[in-house]
Amino acid sequence: MSYIERIRAEGRDANPFFTLMGVELGTLGTGSAEIRMPVRPDMMNGEEWLQGGIYTALADEAMVLAIYPLLDPGERIATISETTSFLGGVQDGVLVASGTVVKRGRRVIFAEGEVVREGRGRILARCSAAYAVMKE
Repeated sequence: MSYIERIRAEGRDANPFFTLMGVELGTLGTGSAEIRMPVRPDMMNGEEWLQGGIYTALADEAMVLAIYPLLDPGERIATISETTSFLGGVQDGVLVASGTVVKRGRRVIFAEGEVVREGRGRILARCSAAYAVMKE
């Protein structure tokens, strides 16, 4: 069973990171995906803002969920590069991460992700990434 099939069958329990972070699945499309995560006090940095790596991880997971429905049987992906621009901070609330496939090539897939606070349209982080496509 592929990763996306496990996600559809088991929900967040198919991904230990989702369980740890309290991630909930949103929409899962072909080339797009959305997930949500509540901000908790144990996710803060020393300045009492959400630690920046969490934005990157959340956006990465949304991009990966957008990519998997586009893969052929026996294909997997691995991150080649990822860049995050941090545009704002949060101390509470629920984050919504969206991922979109920009281009699907034979060997590389390019995707973009955004993280916003639910109920507010301001973008908190924007990511772009490249993923290698590998045959099992």
